[in-house]
Amino acid sequence: MTMAFAIDEINKNSHLLPNVTLGYSLYDNCATLVIGFSAALLLASGQEEQFLLQEKCLGTPPVLGIVGDSFSTFSIATSDVIGLFNLPIVSYYATCSCLSDRRRFPTFFRTIPSDAFQVRAMIKILKRFGWTWAGLLVSDDDYGLHVARTFQSDLAQSGGGCLAYSEILPWGEDTAELKRIVEIMKKSTARVVIVFAHQIHMIQLMEEVVRENVTGLQWMASEAWSAAAVLQTPRLMPYLSGTLGIAIRRGEIPGLRDFLFRIRSDIHISSSSNNYGHSMVMQFWEYTFQCRFAPPPAGWMEAGGELCTGQEDLESGAAELLDVSDLRPEYNIYKAVYALAYALDDMLQCKPGRGPFSGHSCATLQTSEPWQFMHYLEKVNFTTSFGDQVSFDENGDALPIYDVMNWLWLPDGRTKVQNVGLVKKLASKDEELTLDDDKIFWNFDSKQSPLSVCSESCPPGTRMARRKGQPLCCFDCVPCSQGKISNDTDSVECTSCPEDFWSNAKRDHCVLKKTEFLSYHEPLGICLTTTSLLGTFICAVVLGIFTYHRSTPLVRANNSELSFLLLVSLKLCFLCSLLFIGRPRLWTCQLRHAAFGISFVLCVSCILVKTMVVLAVFKASKPGGGTSLKWFGAVQQRGTVMVLTSIQAAICTAWIVSASPAPHKNTQYHNDKIVYECVVGSTVGFAVLLGYIGLLAVLSFLLAFLARNLPDNFNEAKLITFSMLIFCAVWVAFVPAYVNSPGKYADAVEVFAILASSFGLLLALFGPKCYIILLRPERNTKKAIMGCSITKT
Repeated sequence: MTMAFAIDEINKNSHLLPNVTLGYSLYDNCATLVIGFSAALLLASGQEEQFLLQEKCLGTPPVLGIVGDSFSTFSIATSDVIGLFNLPIVSYYATCSCLSDRRRFPTFFRTIPSDAFQVRAMIKILKRFGWTWAGLLVSDDDYGLHVARTFQSDLAQSGGGCLAYSEILPWGEDTAELKRIVEIMKKSTARVVIVFAHQIHMIQLMEEVVRENVTGLQWMASEAWSAAAVLQTPRLMPYLSGTLGIAIRRGEIPGLRDFLFRIRSDIHISSSSNNYGHSMVMQFWEYTFQCRFAPPPAGWMEAGGELCTGQEDLESGAAELLDVSDLRPEYNIYKAVYALAYALDDMLQCKPGRGPFSGHSCATLQTSEPWQFMHYLEKVNFTTSFGDQVSFDENGDALPIYDVMNWLWLPDGRTKVQNVGLVKKLASKDEELTLDDDKIFWNFDSKQSPLSVCSESCPPGTRMARRKGQPLCCFDCVPCSQGKISNDTDSVECTSCPEDFWSNAKRDHCVLKKTEFLSYHEPLGICLTTTSLLGTFICAVVLGIFTYHRSTPLVRANNSELSFLLLVSLKLCFLCSLLFIGRPRLWTCQLRHAAFGISFVLCVSCILVKTMVVLAVFKASKPGGGTSLKWFGAVQQRGTVMVLTSIQAAICTAWIVSASPAPHKNTQYHNDKIVYECVVGSTVGFAVLLGYIGLLAVLSFLLAFLARNLPDNFNEAKLITFSMLIFCAVWVAFVPAYVNSPGKYADAVEVFAILASSFGLLLALFGPKCYIILLRPERNTKKAIMGCSITKT
């Protein structure tokens, strides 16, 4: 009746197809492929039943197209053959995605979205509620089997989840198979069940579900049963309430209700005509009111049957059949008829010489070929009175749009199927899902969306580790290893932190690594700095004492010039230790070892020369040894110190130029720390620097050791021996300690060695002299010093 109304409305529209009257033939396929297929062949071949034309019409009216079939399997069979005639078929209910194959079905169009879009819409809903673990049930026909293949591939590509199981619902009463499927549903941890099947399949399945009392499932319905009233019974609603389903877009057709109520006025025409189209009205009337028009069939009246009068009340007898508040398949039929009409109107609007065919010709109503009409049907584009745009893409599919339905079980036992959202395709080829979450009824005690996952989501700080032999959605959550993080839920892998960063305790973000170096602010650095400054201060005090008492016999007898130079060098030794404290810089790395090497060579050179002078003086005091002193005059002493120090300066210069020490960020000692240190650049250079200091120190020790038994007025040799013994012991112990100390502790060991050896030299060489100068001034006289020598002699 919707098709009849649409054609009647078009024929009355002066702006659409003026001077053209559309007709139609209606066939009932009786849910049988053979009947529907035969009817399509009759229409395509022009052998359909003849009917009376109006007098002003000449010729046989052409068949523009076929509206139907509603079944995908029937549409596939019909289109395979009808396509050979180039006759367009516009289906209002066949959804199989296989029908989008333009090479196989070049003349097939539809005003209902393809199952491919319906599948993507389902996946959108799954992702919206975080359902990554679901079961799939499909019917055993082209509709279900194509959906099963498409669903699994699209679900895998989208990363939206996995199927816990995929089963095919049998046709007919196969109780054993249904029992097996329901048993799988019971044992599965998937709480969401998606069903692409027909109403008959759901009726049979739900009988077994009720028998097994399988509750706690969230059902998702395809368009084939999402609004099936036969399933909305008090017996089934405890199981099916809360169902979410995809439904054909609801539309409004103004004037349809009034048209249906005019059926009564057409009955007189029906009874006086053999026209097949009008006999449909009589069949409808007889079915609705359970009566028969005269003459009734034999035995009808005897069996208590009633005659139809045509005056029966449609309001009471056919209220449900005439309900136009929820038009879904009917709305698609309405759009299909109008698509054919608009295509024909476009074809007839063609201007000769501007046509799309060879020689810019146009097609006429009397001479048009089906393929010419197809050209206009492919390009049709109009908007319905309800505001929906109708056009076909390159595959003959209409612009996809679906309503999202929810089954609400009311407290009084009634059922309401309510619209809770919309899913449609955007210009960007993506799907847009709009849901009103507050309206959705959930059939669970929590009244909230259920959880349907194989594994709980992995929180940030962990990664998914797939379980062997199980789907991708089944995984364990493994914490990220040190230095790696994941800041998203369900991360597939952990990412390494940048070089200067490290993972926090939760492994969900990178934090700046702690830096480590011998700092002025830490206790160890403060102690070493304080000790260094203390040594420098003591050197300055001793230098002041010696300067103040420079004219006294004790200072003059101990080679005051070398003593002053030795004190200055010791002060430099104390100060150079400060270069090892603080964050390494390029200049501090280059200067620290050079300053340390030169300062210590200057110091040891002074001690060496003092020792040689002691030996020379002792030798000169013996008969015939006076000539030895001319080689150790003041000039020679200064020259020797300068030469020995210059050699170390040359070593340091060559080292810095060839392989300069440089600051380095060491991440090998600690994963979560950056150790700032100075790399020596050249191990050979560092070894030569230390070796040269060691050579001078050993030489000084040996000479001082040889002079240890000289008379008391030359007893500085004993002090030199003792000081050099301390110096050598410290630096011998330094080497293994330095090598085995990581990071800042290597610097601390080196600073400790510098300070220990410097204090050893300072106290051993200048301690006794300061004691005499300050506390025993009576011994700081020439007579006392010389007297001591006479007494000993």
